[in-house]
Formats: sequence, C-alpha cells, structure tokens
Amino acid sequence: MNSPFSASSPWRAALLMAVSAVFFALMAVMIRLSSTDLHPFQIAFFRCFFGFLFTIPLVWHHGRGLLKTDKLWLYFLRCGIGIFSMLSGFWAVVHLPLAQAVALTYSTPLFVTIGAAVVLHEIVRARRWTAVLIGFVGVLVIVRPFDQHLSYATWIALMSAALSAAVSISIKFLSRTEKPDTIVFYSSAIWVPLSLLPALMFWTTPHGWTWVFVVLAGLFGTLGHMFWTRAYKLGDASALTPITYLQLPVVSLFAFWLFDEVMDRYTLIGALIVFGSNLYIAHREVQIARRAITDTQIGGDSSNLR
Repeated sequence: MNSPFSASSPWRAALLMAVSAVFFALMAVMIRLSSTDLHPFQIAFFRCFFGFLFTIPLVWHHGRGLLKTDKLWLYFLRCGIGIFSMLSGFWAVVHLPLAQAVALTYSTPLFVTIGAAVVLHEIVRARRWTAVLIGFVGVLVIVRPFDQHLSYATWIALMSAALSAAVSISIKFLSRTEKPDTIVFYSSAIWVPLSLLPALMFWTTPHGWTWVFVVLAGLFGTLGHMFWTRAYKLGDASALTPITYLQLPVVSLFAFWLFDEVMDRYTLIGALIVFGSNLYIAHREVQIARRAITDTQIGGDSSNLR
C-alpha cells in the first residue's frame, strides 16, 4: 500500500502549502516590525534583495541546468504582476491591522478558482461557483464597503489578493514544465530591479534591528516561495490555496503579542465565511481527485461531481 504522504500524494502538496503559509505569516510580521523605520516599498525591495541572495545556493546545488528555460517571457510577465501584488500587499500590512490585512488575502482562492477555470481550463461547476459567491459575501463583511470609516488600504489589500491570484495561476502554469527551484530563482532575480525603482523614491538607510527584520523577511519569503512552488507542482491551484488560512492564527498571535492588536468581529466573521467557502472548494477537489483515481482503475466518470 502506498503511503498517503508519497511524492505523488495530494497530502504531500497540502503539507508543503501549510509550511509555506507559516513562513509567509512570519514574513508579514517582519514587514510590520520593519515599518517603524522604512516605507513599505523599501521593505519590499529588501525582501526581494535578501530573498534573492538566499536563492543563490540553489545554483550551486542544481548546477547551471537550473537556469535553462524557454519561458523567460512568462517569468517577466509573472513578476510584473507579482511586484504590484507585493507592493500593494506590503502597503496593506503596514497600514491595516495585521489580522485584517491577512484575512483579506483569503479572497485569493476565490480569484484563483475563477482563474483556474479560465486559464488552466480546470472544470468548475455549480456548487464550487456557489462557494465562490458565498466567499465574496465574506469578503464584503471584512471590507464593510458602506462603513464611513472604510480605509482605502482595505481596497488596496483586496487588489493585492486579486493580483496574487494571477501570480498563483502563473505559478501553476509554469510548474507544468519548469522545476520549482527554477521558478523561485528567476522570480527572485527579476523582482530585485523591479522593486528597487519604487523603493528609491522613499529611500532611508535601515539601522539596528531593522536590518535583522528585513533580512528575515527575505529569508521567510524565499522559504515560503520554495514550499509554495513545490506544492503547486503536486496539486491543483484551487485545492491548495485555501490552506494558506493557516497564516491567520499565526499572524493573529504575533499581532496580539507584539502590537496589542485584537481581531475585530467583522474580520473574524468574514474570515470564517471565506474560510468555509474555500474549505468546501478544497473538499470538492479532494473528492474529485479520489474519484478520478477510482475511475481510472474501473473506467468510470466523475465529471458530475463538480
């Protein structure tokens, strides 16, 4: 009997995505800690710069073959979208309560499901579309669009989530033919010059503990990216992305401990609604994957599951 954690198992992909979520949560904490001295755009640059330095050992490990690709144009497109997602996401982390900023990123799986259907041609039927619509209701609860105190940073966070979905789709597309470490290396390298230009407009020299925070942001971001790409290599985009919800309890704990921030009820309720919708999407994907294996063995049809 094969282990459920074998290399081809969806469970392995889920575990990799869970580890990625923890590292990205720690990166968000480092971003907030760095923001006392640095502008969000400058933090983004340091995250990219130190993140790239941490990818250089990949070339030593894999050799020059790591650099072989015929999809360099797609890397530039992916990074062009990704840098806007990163800049807007860092801005939101600095200007919103940390838990709320992270909770809004949970709309990403909803956008991913749409993108997976349109770009990756994954079959998405009525029940999953219903889950997407319910998820967007949860997003509205978090955003509270009719609240007179609504911050524009909230909309920036939502824009970052939509752009992040496009990045997720591009990662899944690249992972069909590219090695995970190749994706990480080229993405990290291209992000450095792209992030430098906006950072120069707000440049100040870091000092003291800020250097530690930005270095750790780069390290955690790179590790998160490495586990992220490996997860997408093994599993469906629409099934894996909901696992990033693990970020919320990690971030909430650090936000309370370091910044005396407590998650408000609207963020909690909205996050639970979005989480429930995405949990259903993930549940359907697991059912479909299991049925597909069975149908392959007995010649059945699982298309009605979706």
